[in-house]
Amino acid sequence: MKKELLIGTALVSTLGAASIAEAVTHTISGNHQTGVRFNDPTAGDDSRAQVNDNNFSVSLSETTDGGMTISSSFSIVNESTASSSVGAADMDAGFSLAFTDGSKLDVLNAGNASGSHDISVPGSAGAESVTITTGNNAPTGLDFATGATVFGVEYHTAADFLADGLSMSFSASTDDGTTSGDTYAMDQHVAIGATYVTDLGDTALTIGAGISQTEGSKNSTGMTNDEGGIHVGVSAVTGDLTVAVGFADGDDIVQTNTVQVDGEVVKAGVKYVTGDLTFNVGITSGSAKDSATIGTAGTTEDSYDKTSASVSYAVASGVTAILGYSDVDSSNEGINDNTDGSSWYIGANMAF
Repeated sequence: MKKELLIGTALVSTLGAASIAEAVTHTISGNHQTGVRFNDPTAGDDSRAQVNDNNFSVSLSETTDGGMTISSSFSIVNESTASSSVGAADMDAGFSLAFTDGSKLDVLNAGNASGSHDISVPGSAGAESVTITTGNNAPTGLDFATGATVFGVEYHTAADFLADGLSMSFSASTDDGTTSGDTYAMDQHVAIGATYVTDLGDTALTIGAGISQTEGSKNSTGMTNDEGGIHVGVSAVTGDLTVAVGFADGDDIVQTNTVQVDGEVVKAGVKYVTGDLTFNVGITSGSAKDSATIGTAGTTEDSYDKTSASVSYAVASGVTAILGYSDVDSSNEGINDNTDGSSWYIGANMAF
């Protein structure tokens, strides 16, 4: 009940903080990316297809007389990838309050504080796609165990919190009212994340870490482990060279078929910029044991190993040509996957 009251108070304060105005300040941004993808699966015929990625975002903000900024945003993405039937995330944000001391409070659909601090690891900038067995639940991202309901808040500290270069976030969400049936229902989450930035001579070093824990059930029965885990990553930038590595370990609840997953993932990558050219190279190695049976842990392993690289060329302001390559080797329940393989991509991205 305390969490519900906290969210309600924050929302009322948000809506009542500013006087009525004719219109808020708004900005738009987005991109249109199109190209051709060539796939070479381990088994079966080669294929090629045109692929598109179109996104349009609107950001809204206004500042009160007291200096507090109230903001929100929404996005329009490709309908084929944003359908709720495939579990896409809600693209509408809640409210954000930015205070004069540099701190910020997100209210409604706030997200997970652990996921807010995962390190960005370079990989191919292309739109390659390698199909793997549907039942393969090996994680591929550092934020794979950062669940939250839309009824949540997240507080971001100002920079230099407690120490120079340190910033932190704290989040919590409550039950969204979903009935515990054949699909896992998340009741609540709590999370904390931190980022530390410092200089080591000519190198800018960034360390990100987080921990998250949720509670929920399926058919009114708790899973072996609820979704939650830890991640840590390091990124070093020296001039035009970026090197990053990250690790995550935890439990995930895959909502598409309500499978409980005990997994871990390691990611590493390098990015180098010279003039109008950007070179990216990245590797991802994930493994997991999954089970669809409540209270029973998985015993055999899923694996996912990916190597990717790309070359991007800035053709004009906002226009980038991209050549990318990815190769994936995977297995499901300890059996080699014959749907994995390699993929090439050539295309261009126009951003505004």
